[in-house]
Amino acid sequence: MSSLQALCSGLPLRPLPENRGRWPGVPHAPVRTPGLSPAEEQLALRNALRYFPPDIQELLAPEFAQELRLYGHIYMYRFCPDMEMRAYPVEQYPCRTRAAAAIMHMVMNNLDPAVAQFPQELVTYGGNGQVFSNWAQFWLTMTYLAQMTEEQTLVMYSGHPLGLFPSSPGAPRLVISNGMVIPNYSSRMEYEKLFAMGVTMYGQMTAGSYCYIGPQGIVHGTVLTVLNAGRRYLGVQDLAGKVFVSSGLGGMSGAQAKAAVIVGCISVVAEVDRAALMKRHEQGWLMEVTDSLDGCIERLREARRRKEVLSLGYHGNVVDLWERLVYELDTTGELLVDLGSDQTSCHNPFNGGYYPVQLGFAEAQSLMASDPAAFKCLVQESLRRHVSAINRLAKENFFFWDYGNAFLLEAQRAGADVGKAGADKTEFRYPSYVQHIMGDIFSQGFGPFRWVCTSGDPQDLAVTDQLATSVLEEAIADGVDPAVKLQYMDNIRWVREAAKHRLVVGSQARILYSDQKGRVAIAVAFNQAIARGEIKAPVVLSRDHHDVSGTDSPFRETSNIHDGSAFCADMAVQNFVGDAFRGATWVALHNGGGVGWGEVINGGFGLVLDGTLEAEQKAKMVLSWDVSNGVARRCWSGNRKAHETICRTMEEIRGLVVTLPHRMADERVLQQALRP
Repeated sequence: MSSLQALCSGLPLRPLPENRGRWPGVPHAPVRTPGLSPAEEQLALRNALRYFPPDIQELLAPEFAQELRLYGHIYMYRFCPDMEMRAYPVEQYPCRTRAAAAIMHMVMNNLDPAVAQFPQELVTYGGNGQVFSNWAQFWLTMTYLAQMTEEQTLVMYSGHPLGLFPSSPGAPRLVISNGMVIPNYSSRMEYEKLFAMGVTMYGQMTAGSYCYIGPQGIVHGTVLTVLNAGRRYLGVQDLAGKVFVSSGLGGMSGAQAKAAVIVGCISVVAEVDRAALMKRHEQGWLMEVTDSLDGCIERLREARRRKEVLSLGYHGNVVDLWERLVYELDTTGELLVDLGSDQTSCHNPFNGGYYPVQLGFAEAQSLMASDPAAFKCLVQESLRRHVSAINRLAKENFFFWDYGNAFLLEAQRAGADVGKAGADKTEFRYPSYVQHIMGDIFSQGFGPFRWVCTSGDPQDLAVTDQLATSVLEEAIADGVDPAVKLQYMDNIRWVREAAKHRLVVGSQARILYSDQKGRVAIAVAFNQAIARGEIKAPVVLSRDHHDVSGTDSPFRETSNIHDGSAFCADMAVQNFVGDAFRGATWVALHNGGGVGWGEVINGGFGLVLDGTLEAEQKAKMVLSWDVSNGVARRCWSGNRKAHETICRTMEEIRGLVVTLPHRMADERVLQQALRP
């Protein structure tokens, strides 16, 4: 059994650990089919062997070559640690700096089997969201972090630890880039080859930036989305008896069932992978499970009649479920669903992110590996059927939205009927949840702020919950804009109810949608509590990359930007750079995340609060920029709420000066100027 001391002492080479291969009883990533040429296979093997001394390469070379042939990637299973992988209390890590220990805490949380989707393949969520490309990179990164001083920065190239480089105490201790491929070569086909060769990596969002906090990270956003969907589409505040249907219980999508219970509706979530479904059931995130479609419909009717709060997991393909709902409507006249979405990993539809309805789970995995072209055809046929069923239901009082997983984008590419007359290229028949629901929240500066108590003590989390609630209550008492007050009230309710819903999976973490003023005030309160000893260890502040300023994604986060800049990535890049020189402990910039490789640029950060005045000043600087950047960008795109928010913010923050745009040109002036 390894120890934390051993994990931080370099690759275990003398003796080599036993090669136990893939572990039974845990989910594994689908077999990849990169289509490497013989020369590229040789390069992949050479790149893997460069982590090891020459006398060991002779033993490892055939082993790694076999992994490449069997799984389409060299994961180095031999070096998967045999100790329990979890977020250990920060003081247990053998480090020279508190920042490095906090980063280790976050890294190991991302690889915790209770958290990670495919832990042995180093995938945290989303089907292919990697923490590292292989296990050698994990060992070397832990070793570098253990050695790091306050005058060094660790540089990560797509999972590869380049090394420790001299810097300054005010610089980030860690700088991460993932998937930074030259734009003309950033295609899905090229990615598969580059990943197999070990030279790039898809870090999703918080997988490769070491900031994932389990499915809780998306529960709050899903709660807000479903609540506001009920208000907007159904005209109701109370969702009792209303039915929400979706799919996916693997990584982040596992949040859907829990969110439905919190908002008080009925949810039916389909999942093809029984292991993923049962994992959520055992964690308490899913109330009931069934593998019978008849039983599913019968239970759904019963719950509607009684207006029960229910999360029901259907072990089967969601297309079968949608088509059965259409059948019930056409034969009985009864519409059994009110709201719908999809959270399959459709950003990666041909490599395990979306399973076609024509095949069972195991059969689909086999075909995916043996005949990728045939598998792709079945996926696209399945997507067309999927959309056809939704279109039929949408003729009634049923409402569907895209949850930012590229579902409608991939359905369009498959030839499904998702077009919208007169729309621009980021719009479809059904809206993105950002366009209709979350966009206004972003424009007000609210987004998924989060923190992790590195002591691992639930009591510390309880203290932070109380502090955050008090901060928001005091802000309301001092007087805030009515729209801001509504958001604060939603968040106070969220935090107060969080404990009873068993939201913590992995590290002792919490998420809370807050604006700039709230984030800064909460951070200051935490830091002062650490200084007083009320919180026993440092707290890591972070956020989802899916936030006000962190992501340029024309089919999701920036889908409500209408000045033509939705396909431009200046905001995310500037956010990454600005957080770095304002005091973030680590920063990350990624290609891909959410809607897929080549479709988005996004970034994130981690900031360690340790009770010092320096940490407080860094938090004020980083958190102010991290929100203002995106609000100002939305202001310049003509968003009225962003304009109002940035005006308020300039009154509150010294040194913030934004030249506000004039009123957008009216249609009459434009038409006259452009008349032939």
